[in-house]
Amino acid sequence: MTSTAKPPPPGASQTLRKGFDLRTATALAFADVSPIVALYAIFTLGLLAAGPGFWWAFPIVLAGQLLVACVFGELASRWPYEGSVYQWARHVRGPGAGWFAAWAYMWGLTIALSTLSYGAAGFLLEAFGVDEPGKAATLLTALGILVLGSLANIVGRRTLKVLVVASLICEVLASVGLATVLLLFYRENPVGVLFDGIGGAPLLGAPLLAATAYVGWSFVGFEAAGAIAEEVERPERDVPKALIFSLLAVGVIVMYSAAGLILAIPDMSTAGDGDPVADTLVAHFGSAVGRPLLIMFVIGFLASFLAVQAAVSRVIWASARDGALPGSRVLGRLAGAERLPVNAIVLTGAGAAVFVLLSGSTLYAVLVNFTTVGFYVAFGLPVWGAAIQHLRGAWRPGPFTLGRLSGPVTYVAAVWLAVQTVNICWPRDTDRPWYIDWSMVITFTAVAVAGAALYLGWSRRRIGPSMAERA
Repeated sequence: MTSTAKPPPPGASQTLRKGFDLRTATALAFADVSPIVALYAIFTLGLLAAGPGFWWAFPIVLAGQLLVACVFGELASRWPYEGSVYQWARHVRGPGAGWFAAWAYMWGLTIALSTLSYGAAGFLLEAFGVDEPGKAATLLTALGILVLGSLANIVGRRTLKVLVVASLICEVLASVGLATVLLLFYRENPVGVLFDGIGGAPLLGAPLLAATAYVGWSFVGFEAAGAIAEEVERPERDVPKALIFSLLAVGVIVMYSAAGLILAIPDMSTAGDGDPVADTLVAHFGSAVGRPLLIMFVIGFLASFLAVQAAVSRVIWASARDGALPGSRVLGRLAGAERLPVNAIVLTGAGAAVFVLLSGSTLYAVLVNFTTVGFYVAFGLPVWGAAIQHLRGAWRPGPFTLGRLSGPVTYVAAVWLAVQTVNICWPRDTDRPWYIDWSMVITFTAVAVAGAALYLGWSRRRIGPSMAERA
């Protein structure tokens, strides 16, 4: 399914410079997922939802997401263009599907940028001895992180590569090293505790489903390798490898680290009363562990911030290059010696700054919950489109292919994304206000309605030909 032939929008002929190889594309995707953010952001939620047995949500989600990564690999090999989910959905189902994939992705990742900068700000202030930072101090620090992170992405690919690779090394050493020490010298619980639910009860379906919904946030971001496809030397071959390798590496590290933490919890009966990660580490290493732990968190959050912004800015730029967004003339430009989408990067920073200023409000709490479902909807559109192409016998692979497994893997990945999206959106019966329990449904509906109005009223008539059609 293709769009009708239209003249390319101004700036569509601009080309990106190559600056990434397999190693750096994998590092960028790895940093986007981030083992530290993937584990510590949801550890307490998973433990409260299903007890220590919530660990099994990690391999479940990892297996499902690896299927998605394989499908993305085939899509990236077939259409190795900048913009990941936007390009893939557009080429398998048409410009409308691509537009809505980009819309959900842009919202989800821009909000994620605000949460990453806000989270990093809190850890950074504590690392510098500010035990109870006020809201003003946290806001200013978060805004400072947004500015500096955006500048790092604007300066050039070399700076981004150095920062991402350095943070990757720190993350791996910290995550794997800490888990190894805990498993070897500070294990408090038998391995069998990984099969226990809340209070030692058997691990039941509903709690594990809730934990799977939370862990769903842990293994997203690997698609960042596809967002920079036109900047990679051999994208049709290297991007698929980067997608799969980065997710698999993060998944193994997160499961290993999570097992080390769970088995080292001193008192499982009181683990949910505070911060189980900090309490466990302080119990074994003393309060001196605090500052190194906080610095580790800051590194993880900053690395993820840089990678997330790089990914979402490329999706915005790729959409603008096709004339799909208001302001395409500005957002579709490249600037500087490195030929980077500077205007798109600035837009993501400004949008995230607005959300940071809303932090602490009810609206912000509701919006933050959209980040996970935004990812899964953006993932689902290209995968569901690929499944339809397989059913119709219209699928044609690129250099990277799953061969005879292509169809079955795509079908299972499509089902996985549909089930997980419903699971994430499903209102949990909690003590929180109703609008928090229903926040996924509320935000999904609001973003979908706003997107439909913008697409039907403006974008549909202005989207130009895709890269494949201009080639």
